[in-house]
Amino acid sequence: MELIEIIKVIILGIVEGITEWLPISSTGHMILVDEFIQMNMSKDFKEMFFVVIQLGAIMAVVVLFWNKIFPFKMKKKSFSIDMDIMNLWFKIIVSCAPAAVIGLLFDDKLEEMFYNYQTVSATLIIYGILFLIIEKWNKGRKAKINDLNQIGYQTALIIGVFQVLALIPGTSRSGATIIGALLIGTSRTVAAEFTFYLAIPVMFGASLLKLLKFGFGFSSTEFVALILGMVTAFIVSVWAIKFLVGYIKKHDFTAFGIYRIILGSIVIFCGLIGVFN
Repeated sequence: MELIEIIKVIILGIVEGITEWLPISSTGHMILVDEFIQMNMSKDFKEMFFVVIQLGAIMAVVVLFWNKIFPFKMKKKSFSIDMDIMNLWFKIIVSCAPAAVIGLLFDDKLEEMFYNYQTVSATLIIYGILFLIIEKWNKGRKAKINDLNQIGYQTALIIGVFQVLALIPGTSRSGATIIGALLIGTSRTVAAEFTFYLAIPVMFGASLLKLLKFGFGFSSTEFVALILGMVTAFIVSVWAIKFLVGYIKKHDFTAFGIYRIILGSIVIFCGLIGVFN
């Protein structure tokens, strides 16, 4: 594997690790970055790579929140199940159901229709504006849900419906679920944490689907690229998650909304002058 290709993969891993957790769209950024630093790989491999690389990012959640998400406890010779954590997983499954169904049915169609810079620029701007509107509307209001245990099954399902919007690139899975959670009265910290946990089955499922479609006949170069991308995404994700958790304790999501609008505008301009093929 050539040095330049290694550098490209590392850059893409860094982009994935940062943008997966911040509400600014990881898929959208990956599509845009690839327009400028295109990996010397087949189109089929890149489509798979952009999804499966997220496994590295999701492992950061598993490592950082292990005690909060693993329900089986072992103390000396005794074994127990934390029913609060089990209940949380049942809610996560309910929340993931809408996106799982729509994704399985229309994955190829959505990819064919929306994986382009025009869609990414539009969704970046639209959801950036929504963040500004919702944060202004939310200012001064008291959250109804301030703890994960207060999220009921109905609330989980509503958040899951918002997650369906993230099937369109540029939307941001975390952005869509956080917007939905804020609208129904969830605090920013709970919205962000629930979003982290939702990512686990969503990303594993999406990655498995892409791997099965691509097959496991990797060349040595493709295998190294995939592993390197995932490891880079994992390392950067650990930092990104810690940053976001600390940031939202003191700030709202307005800055992310502004960033999305600016980036979306730049993307439109680049498209108009012919930067994108």
